[in-house]
Amino acid sequence: MATFRFIALEKTLGRKVEAVHYPSKVSDYYGSMTFNQSVMHEYLTEEAYRAVMNAIETGESIDRKITDQVASAMKAWAMEKGATHYTHWFHPLTGSTAEKHDAFINPLSNGKALEHFQGSQLIQQEPDASSFPSGGIRSTFEARGYTAWDPTSPAFILDHTLCIPTIFVSYTGESLDYKTPLLKSMAALDTAATEVCRYFDKSITKVYPTLGWEQEYFLVDEALYAARPDLVLTGKTVFGHASAKDQQLSDHYFGTINDRALAFMQDLEIESHKLGIPLKTRHNEVAPSQFECAPMFEEVNVAVDHNQLLMHMLEKVARKHHFRVLLHEKPYAGINGSGKHNNWSMATNTGVNLLAPGKTSKDNFRFITILANILMAVRDYEELLRASVASEGNDLRLGANEAPPAIISVFLGRQITKTLDEIEQLPEYKELNGHNGRHVIKNIPKIPEILLDNTDRNRTSPFAFTGNKFEFRAVGSSANTAKPMFVLNTIVAEQMTKFKAEVDALMEKGMLKDAAIFNVVKSYIQASKAIRFEGNSYSSEWVEEAAKRGLSNNRNTPDALPEFISEKSVALFEKHNVLSRKELLARNEIKLEKYIKKIQIEARVLGDLAVNHILPTAIQYQNRLIENAKGLKEILDAKSFQQLSKNEVSTIKEISDHVAGIKEGVSEMVEARKKANAIENTLEKAVAYRDTVLSRFEDIRRHVDKLELLVDDNLWPLPKYRELLFIK
Repeated sequence: MATFRFIALEKTLGRKVEAVHYPSKVSDYYGSMTFNQSVMHEYLTEEAYRAVMNAIETGESIDRKITDQVASAMKAWAMEKGATHYTHWFHPLTGSTAEKHDAFINPLSNGKALEHFQGSQLIQQEPDASSFPSGGIRSTFEARGYTAWDPTSPAFILDHTLCIPTIFVSYTGESLDYKTPLLKSMAALDTAATEVCRYFDKSITKVYPTLGWEQEYFLVDEALYAARPDLVLTGKTVFGHASAKDQQLSDHYFGTINDRALAFMQDLEIESHKLGIPLKTRHNEVAPSQFECAPMFEEVNVAVDHNQLLMHMLEKVARKHHFRVLLHEKPYAGINGSGKHNNWSMATNTGVNLLAPGKTSKDNFRFITILANILMAVRDYEELLRASVASEGNDLRLGANEAPPAIISVFLGRQITKTLDEIEQLPEYKELNGHNGRHVIKNIPKIPEILLDNTDRNRTSPFAFTGNKFEFRAVGSSANTAKPMFVLNTIVAEQMTKFKAEVDALMEKGMLKDAAIFNVVKSYIQASKAIRFEGNSYSSEWVEEAAKRGLSNNRNTPDALPEFISEKSVALFEKHNVLSRKELLARNEIKLEKYIKKIQIEARVLGDLAVNHILPTAIQYQNRLIENAKGLKEILDAKSFQQLSKNEVSTIKEISDHVAGIKEGVSEMVEARKKANAIENTLEKAVAYRDTVLSRFEDIRRHVDKLELLVDDNLWPLPKYRELLFIK
């Protein structure tokens, strides 16, 4: 195995950086592989174009007669771009995307063939539903499921295949994907938020959530990756002693991008821009070989699709540059893991960002109203928000002084907190001051005025207001963003529904509208204090303070997930037609099973590497030391031998202790896994895996990592952190 390690290093050192040349201005090819609005306008009849746009803008159903026109236009456009196949592209509950390709060709009786694509093939297909996770909704013998076209997300071409974004539901109607509840949550939010907004502006007829995600990831050379079975099978390293230098100097963060990594990023951007993914930002992250990319804001459904597509493109483009992408939340121990920061807001059909403080008293009154409702939503459903980001990988990252803690709180910043405090002290409604511009720093010689935002940034907060949006920082890097987004949409929809009912009740009693809104908002500001925290969320003091405030601290997945199926959560999702009790129970079962299986796989990989790779190497080196000691004894007198062999004997004993510790630890872990596998209740099994299997990983790893420092570098079978972390 050590030979493979050094072959891997030779391949890594021999890599050449090939410059990526942008084909032309980005604006010339942006969206060129998407069936976007401008393409539809060119290829569709006016009737078909208007029908699709009405579906996108108002949710109207598209007549099946129209879908034949749309399908014909899609096929013509796709074939001009070189497409030979089409597929329904969907988000099953595996967390990734799925597709089944069908060719356009339709054989004729004369031995020829014609390209064929009808409306019925566009709007609906039937993939096998039995082999995807269903949590018991579908059995193996109940295979039928349906994908259905989502016209709000543009079709695109990838690898000569027309990809049509769709939902995925079972034969009995339950959702088996992430997109279906997301679309339903958006409809619920639209209904509730529009009613609230119309208190302030009757021209508002639609509210939709927006999302700008930030995707963190690691790059590792493909040769080194191939020499690490743990990276290949689990996406993370189960062993590895810390490199003498990693992120201590903070010199990688925002540093000059390595030429090889930059070539990859440029290629990624070209391919992403062709697919209409509006990538805007790229930079080095905190850890060595860790990077981030971020797009412009989009409507949340399209943004989620683009993030899923981006994760696929990361892996696809990385291979062209002899890299592998690591999206695991914690691929390397002891250094920062990766997250996905979800910047969420709401916009209206009138072009207003509802989370942007206004320039007038009326606009600011609306902003404070929306803000107060979000605070209440998070206060009432903080455990559900935590459950929405729960996973085995994210458990390793949350609260590790690199990511927000498992305690959900809201950061608003000094200026907005001061405003809320002032409102709380007002005895009755009065107009709020308009926005008088941003503060400036202007006392630095030769430097233009620096405009200050209306809030600082708090990277320790899981849900932070950052000026005109909330940044949900607790989402894991490998997660499908739809899950935390449909939870957030739904809890805000519920809160705004309650708000309107309370305001209307006061107005029915004769109170003026503005006064009624003010009284309810003021009560929300007072009631939401427990969820607001402006300090260091990493501190132990906050853990104690949060407990006093009654906030949950569900530090791992088995503790967090039960909230997803609590009576409170079931009532919430059923009320807003987002998920039924049956669907929630199924999803909970899937998440627990995934948690168990990931730990199970990691345990098997850890055991295999320890027993079949590490132990033979350690024993081989130990035997070499023993033979060397015997040779010294033969040629030296007793006194000289005792002096020279002291260190070798000590090392031999130390290796023996670690070998024994590994054997004992792996044996205990295997037995614990057997016992856990015998448990039938899924939650109890997940708890057993957490408490009796996962808990043994650290001790086994400690012994292996100590051996890494003792054994001859030429014998060690795995590429080390100092080799993995730094791109050559």
